[in-house]
Order: sequence, then structure tokens, then C-alpha cells
Amino acid sequence: MIKRIFGITALVVFSGFATAQELAVDNVKVEEAAVAAHDDEEGKPLKLHHAEPLYIDLMRDLGARKGEREWNVAMGVTENNGYYELSPLVEYEWAVADRLGLEVEVPFNIYTSAEKLPHKSPGTGVAGIKTSIQYTFLVNKKAYTSMAIGYLNEIELNSFRNYGNGKFFTGNVYNPFFVVAKGWGKTHSISTMVYAGPVFTHHFGSNHVDTDWQINSSIHYLIPNSRNFVGLEVNKSITKERFNMVLRPQIRVALNDNTILGLVVGVPTNRQYEGYSGFIRLVYEPPHKKH
Repeated sequence: MIKRIFGITALVVFSGFATAQELAVDNVKVEEAAVAAHDDEEGKPLKLHHAEPLYIDLMRDLGARKGEREWNVAMGVTENNGYYELSPLVEYEWAVADRLGLEVEVPFNIYTSAEKLPHKSPGTGVAGIKTSIQYTFLVNKKAYTSMAIGYLNEIELNSFRNYGNGKFFTGNVYNPFFVVAKGWGKTHSISTMVYAGPVFTHHFGSNHVDTDWQINSSIHYLIPNSRNFVGLEVNKSITKERFNMVLRPQIRVALNDNTILGLVVGVPTNRQYEGYSGFIRLVYEPPHKKH
């Protein structure tokens, strides 16, 4: 069943690259195109249209306006050595002020075929509680570039099978980050982004801190007259001991004015650290309340 999920996800994503133009939804307009044409109306701050990666997404759109918000529900499937990891998550993000976004996320870890490798597979449970803040400090229309800084904090929780056998909170992750995005071409239909920063993981049991540099880059093609895109996200992890990189081709399709579906395939460059994976993200954006 898991392998079928991999196959279906991969087929949809790669088919999307070949037929992306046909996926445009005629009744869905590019919201940001209207923004670009009316940047100064009603005193609204400038906001540029950049493609947001689907696997490691932002806390809010770059240049987000007060009141914008969205719900995300996602599911990841990763093939590991002898078992599969299911990674569902729920997140809510909103702009509390112009260009200032907040996010709360609850990720889960579920492991299958664990009975075959009872001591090798990690324990199922709530992975942690993530809270994030992001501020867009630069929006330059002439260069079609936006920049932001932010901070992500994750409180790590013990697995279900270890409840009562150790600390409920097992660690804390500290992740300051920087984001820069740019649109290219006459219509800015090519969108690139770099999201990077150090990740410090504090293990409460040993009081040890691991350092991991995360560098995530992406390039997307924005399909005209729609909110759809196709692209490639590249997630890189660097430590003293190793370098790991995963290529994630992806496609985003607007189902209606408020709902977006994203499909991702993960292809590792070294299967020693991570196996093949699939990822599905469903985004719901409630109508923006005018102030």
C-alpha cells in the first residue's frame, strides 16, 4: 500500500511537469497580479508574488498583510531501512501585522512494520510543538526581491511507548533563519528562493547540543493566469560528520479560490541517510477580512 502511494505521488508530480500549462484553472485569478496593479490603493503595503516551497514552507507569505491566514494539513511518507515513516502535520499561520507572520505546527511520527525491527525503528507519537515568527524587512519592486528573517522553536516530546519512562519533554530545537526570494523575467514567472539558517538541537537527557546547518533552495515556474506552479526544492543538511541533500520536484494546483493542493516527491542523493519519500499538502486560506 505504501509503495502504491509512492508510485501515485511520483506519477502525478512528474506528469505535472509535462502538462503544467493544462492545469491552469480558468476561474482562479492570480491574486498577486491584482496586488501588483494596485500596490498603492487603500494604503496597502507592497507585496510581491513569490513561489513558496511545499515541503519546507514559510511561516507566512513574504510581505504578508495583516489578517491573512491559512490552515495546512499534510502527510509525508518516507522509506527507511526496513520500515516506513508517516509524518502527518497540522499547522496554522497568520499575519498579526503587515509583514509579520506567526505559525503554530504540531507534527506527528507514525512508524509501520515496527514489529520486524522493534529496536531499530523510533517510537510513534507527537514529534513536538513548533512555534515560529517571520518578519519581511525588504520588499523591492524594482528588483522584484523580498527578504525576511525569522525564528523557529520546537519543543520535542517523548514517544508514546516511552511515556512514564523518561522526561515528557526530550529536547528543544532553536532555528533562526534568513529568507531571500526573487522573481526573474519580464513577467517574473521564474521564482527562486533561499531559506537558510543554523539548527541547534538541545538534548535534555545528555545536555548535549547538536548543530546542523540547513540550506534550502528552490526554483519554480509560475503558470500564467493561475495560482499553480511546478518546480524543484533542494533541501541540504550540513554537519561536521556529513552532508545530505534531497531533491524534491513538486507541483501546486489551485482547487478553488481558497484551497490549494501540493504534491512532492523526495529523491535523496545518498540513501544512507534518507530513503525515497512522498509528501502531500492541502492548504486552506479563509477569505481575508478587510480592516
